[in-house]
Amino acid sequence: MNHNITINDTADLIATDFEMSPAETPFLTEEDLLQALSEHVEMMMKYRIEILLSTLYRLDVSERKVNLAMSPGATLPPHIGIAQLIIDRQKQRLHTKATYKTEPLEDWMDF
Repeated sequence: MNHNITINDTADLIATDFEMSPAETPFLTEEDLLQALSEHVEMMMKYRIEILLSTLYRLDVSERKVNLAMSPGATLPPHIGIAQLIIDRQKQRLHTKATYKTEPLEDWMDF
């Protein structure tokens, strides 16, 4: 899969899942995506923590990794660490979708 397509697809998923406006999502590189998402996560940590945690759960981001990112001994600030976990998880989801594509059913009885 082309690297640029993956970043754009990842950005699209993240923008949808985190209700980010198009002005927040003009991503060209993974670093740009990380910067914009980390700012959004920081805002959510301050004002909408329940929604952030619920979204992380729904996206199946590892609770253990989130706890590590939020711990005092983490190497990155929490909002950046969590943003990186989100990006990594969304890239993993895209890879899984591409790898395990299913053929469309011709008839609902084929299920």
